[in-house]
Amino acid sequence: MKSTGIVRRVDELGRIVLPIELRRTFDLNVKDAIEIYTDNDMIILKKFQRTCVFCNSAEDVVEYKGKTVCSECMAELKGEK
Repeated sequence: MKSTGIVRRVDELGRIVLPIELRRTFDLNVKDAIEIYTDNDMIILKKFQRTCVFCNSAEDVVEYKGKTVCSECMAELKGEK
C-alpha cells in the first residue's frame, strides 16, 4: 500500500474530506458511491462499481429485477449464445 503523505482530521460528524488530487486520480465525482471495507486495522475506501452477479464483469451492465447482469450473461440467459 502506497502512502500519500496526506493527513486529514475527522470532523464532529465523522466526515473527512478527500483531497482533489485523489478524487481526480480515482475519477470520484459528486454523488459517486464509495464502498467502505475494513482489513485488520485499516479502513479501505473504494469507488463503488456495479458488477455482473454471474461473471463479475463491470462492462455493459444493467439492473434486472434487483440484480446487476452484463449483456453477455443476459444473452446467455435468453439462449442467444
